[in-house]
Amino acid sequence: MELITMSNVQIIKKDIKNITLKVKPSCEVILTVPLNTDNRHILYILEKRKDWIDKKVDFFKSYNKIENKEYVSGESFYYKGKAYRLKIIQSDNEKVKLLRGYIQIFIKDKTDKAKKEKMLNVWYMKKSKEYFNQILNQYLPIVKKDIKSIKIRKMKTRWGSCNPKKGYINLNFDLIKKPKECVEYVIFHELVHLVHPNHSNKFYNFLYTYMPDWKKRKDKLEYK
Repeated sequence: MELITMSNVQIIKKDIKNITLKVKPSCEVILTVPLNTDNRHILYILEKRKDWIDKKVDFFKSYNKIENKEYVSGESFYYKGKAYRLKIIQSDNEKVKLLRGYIQIFIKDKTDKAKKEKMLNVWYMKKSKEYFNQILNQYLPIVKKDIKSIKIRKMKTRWGSCNPKKGYINLNFDLIKKPKECVEYVIFHELVHLVHPNHSNKFYNFLYTYMPDWKKRKDKLEYK
């Protein structure tokens, strides 16, 4: 195996047949190619996929920014595709409410960052379960398959995943921050995998049939 580093891209040459390109949450770009791949072809691949690489890097940069919050009044947090200002209110009755264009956190100790973060995440999770289930029920009659388990959790590298054999679907916790059409795309994408496990022509034909604008939704998901 040969390892070559080019600016922000790692090129790995190894005994494989197919080329793979990945962008890690750290924004590191890794291109793995067969041993006999020449540098001109490597440069061609990187140039051809430049827009895709830039999208992924921008996504992970924005994700990392979202994670580094102070949880103080005035900070912006997304919910269903819309930005809301945070308002921290001292109160013995601790709760989180969406009211008058603000996400309001009522808390005894306004300086307790860890508790504010936990309270907001609990609120996000409650809203996610209600919202995602509503969309799942909307699209389940199309695929006509049973789901045995749905889990909502933090996922740094993908918005959703599906295990067709077991009937398991995982959804990214942060989807609750995205516009509805983007959430619908991710959920329907994973549901279609229950019918067509791989990204085959049959999979995309099914996706196009019931969601003709899925590409626009996917693009919006990466940028919004």
